[in-house]
Amino acid sequence: MRLRHPDGQTIHLGYCTNVHAGEELPEIVGQLDTYAVTARRLLGADRLGVGLWLAAPVAAQLAADPAAVDRLRRDLDARGLEVVTCNGFPYRAFHAPVVKHAVYQPDWLTDERMAYTVDLARVLAGLLPDDAARGSVSTLPLAWRTPWTARHRAAAGGRLAELADRLQAVHARTGRLIRVGFEPEPGCVLESTEQVAEGLSGVDTRYLGVCLDLAHLACGWEEPGAALARLAGAGLPVVKVQVSAALEADDPEQAGTSAALRGYAEPRFLHQTRSAAGHAADDLADALDAGFPGPWRVHYHVPLHAAPQPPLHATLDVLRDALAVLVGGDRALCDHLEVETYTWNVLPPAQRPSGPGRLAEGIAAEVAFARDELLALGLRERSVREMIH
Repeated sequence: MRLRHPDGQTIHLGYCTNVHAGEELPEIVGQLDTYAVTARRLLGADRLGVGLWLAAPVAAQLAADPAAVDRLRRDLDARGLEVVTCNGFPYRAFHAPVVKHAVYQPDWLTDERMAYTVDLARVLAGLLPDDAARGSVSTLPLAWRTPWTARHRAAAGGRLAELADRLQAVHARTGRLIRVGFEPEPGCVLESTEQVAEGLSGVDTRYLGVCLDLAHLACGWEEPGAALARLAGAGLPVVKVQVSAALEADDPEQAGTSAALRGYAEPRFLHQTRSAAGHAADDLADALDAGFPGPWRVHYHVPLHAAPQPPLHATLDVLRDALAVLVGGDRALCDHLEVETYTWNVLPPAQRPSGPGRLAEGIAAEVAFARDELLALGLRERSVREMIH
């Protein structure tokens, strides 16, 4: 889905396919038919963006086979779908029974992470629509915070310089600009925008920048205007925004609130929890056991359009404040926006979709929510006719 900012920029809006479990190419195309095409039709959209998640083996397979990339692009075009961004954070097995800390491996100290990210850039260069200004790949915030020493930090600096060089080579070979955004997340080496400004100091900002996840920003209790001013002051571009909302509990010590929170303490994903006063736990179950005072925000991406189990609520105020700064001003600060709610199938049972059709409906409702927030900020939808002319 494309919108036009008053400054003339095209803003690309889509949803991230890391909500789907398939990791082989036939499964990926099948998922597009089942979910993305259905969501596009429900939205009444000529074209819908999909933030493509490709596990490392299929990314390598495609990067080595330009003809297969061409076929995938034709498959996307035939379905009214487009790809301007890839999610390169999970390496593979993102829907294993237990993921937790494994999602941060391999980290940016390894050859595997470099190869995967460059493979995604090469694939994305072949999938970009002809009129797209650029592509983006989101990636993890270097590593989990431990162990991380001065030696690790120096090694990571070398990796980022190499990554920029390799993205420049993709740009020179294909004529397509692909940028990589490092995504700050609670518990990682880069958690706050202050850490990002320091940790990414000196990188080549033609090719490297930040992927700002609005649920993560909320969990850090950062005020969006100040956070974005900090990134701008550091000269770091926001190359991608994940339009997401975290879970919030005003009084977690109250019995009803605690009981509701326990419904979200599930075994697959890590749900880092932070209090307004600075208390921290690496998972929601740990926070419940510790019982520190609230309010809490929990790294649990909840559907944008549907309220979580009362008395819990979503951090939609943070989302709205961030979007107002990012695209509500005279100039858009980012043109790639992606709804990223990968937790649909681990929600409390009463809130989970009962089948593929229900999940497609939920995805469409989330994208519609994000679209309506953007329209309220003065953007307008673009039709296929406008795209052509």
